[in-house]
Amino acid sequence: MIEIQENAIFIADSHYPHHGDAFLNLLQKLESGEVKTSQLFLMGDNFDLLFGYNGYIQTFSSEAISLLQTLSKKIEIHYFEGNHDFCLSAIFPDIKVYSREQQPIVFQLDEKKVAISHGDKYVTGFGYDLYCKVLRNKTTLTFLKPFEKAIIDHRMKKLSQKHICLTFHCFEKRVEAILENYKEADLVIEGHFHQSKIVGKYISLPSQACQNKVAVVEEGNVVFKSL
Repeated sequence: MIEIQENAIFIADSHYPHHGDAFLNLLQKLESGEVKTSQLFLMGDNFDLLFGYNGYIQTFSSEAISLLQTLSKKIEIHYFEGNHDFCLSAIFPDIKVYSREQQPIVFQLDEKKVAISHGDKYVTGFGYDLYCKVLRNKTTLTFLKPFEKAIIDHRMKKLSQKHICLTFHCFEKRVEAILENYKEADLVIEGHFHQSKIVGKYISLPSQACQNKVAVVEEGNVVFKSL
């Protein structure tokens, strides 16, 4: 079981490049040494749209991709694929990438078992599960390649106009249902919901795009802060 290290940083739901440059700026600070960590957790939807087996989609986020490729040779990076960024192993060969099917992954923080996932694995419904299975695979992405520019341009335009910072009403009830799948975990860390809340043993990470915060491990605790 991999140990979560002191000063580990969790970055969730940056939705770069459409929703600000906070993600890019933090990667630049990590590269320059202004911000230091030996362990980085990318919690999914860090890019507003990025997937493997396609060169054109990478042109929208080339600087951030290049920085991550460089950083991955220096520090330990774990990438939990989200619903906006998937099939990433080919883009980031030196990053440990976890698909939706592999999540959650259990880590250790002191004596606690910590289950980590992007957050769209449980309590999602059959339709969403099927959609994810069809879309997030090499065969589908290869099949769509002849139409890539029109499809990607259309999708990127829609995503740039999407309002993503919303209050999730009755969020505690959703957490209660999600936690039914995490009975063996002492702590659960997820993104996806953009809520920046702690509900019992469930940590809903801040969205970097919405709250402009990340999570940092300090003295064995997960705290939210701006970097």
